[in-house]
Amino acid sequence: MMKAFADERIGAGEKRLVVDLEACTGMDSTFMGTLAGMASKLSAVDSGKLQIASADERNRRSLEDLGLDFLMEINPPDAIWQNKLNATRSELKPIGTTAAADPRTSGLHVLEAHRKLSALNEKNEQAFSAVVSMLEKETASDTKSLEAGRQTQS
Repeated sequence: MMKAFADERIGAGEKRLVVDLEACTGMDSTFMGTLAGMASKLSAVDSGKLQIASADERNRRSLEDLGLDFLMEINPPDAIWQNKLNATRSELKPIGTTAAADPRTSGLHVLEAHRKLSALNEKNEQAFSAVVSMLEKETASDTKSLEAGRQTQS
């Protein structure tokens, strides 16, 4: 859902997205790969930036360990939203649906996220190569199935 929302906002011309990690007690590699994908799409936009709010020491270290601090701004002290964070949080409302995602697209999303992480640096490529290989095998039939479905709809 976060990826779809980010894609929609970037497509609408947003140049800055802020991900608030205040309630985040830990992140997995898929989530961090999704952040990397969002940051990459934003950096392709003129002056686009992904900014991370309220990353505690553990989350900051996780992002930095994978090299994501080169793609995004983590707790930027001069961000325009920095003094309005609590007010902004109080105005947030849930969006979208909590319906279960298609397992085929979920698997492809996990693969894409790990490919993004692997592409960042050699250390990540080595760390995630087995995961990417396994996911490529697991999602090969999903990719074909989704492509066939798209062709049928055309």
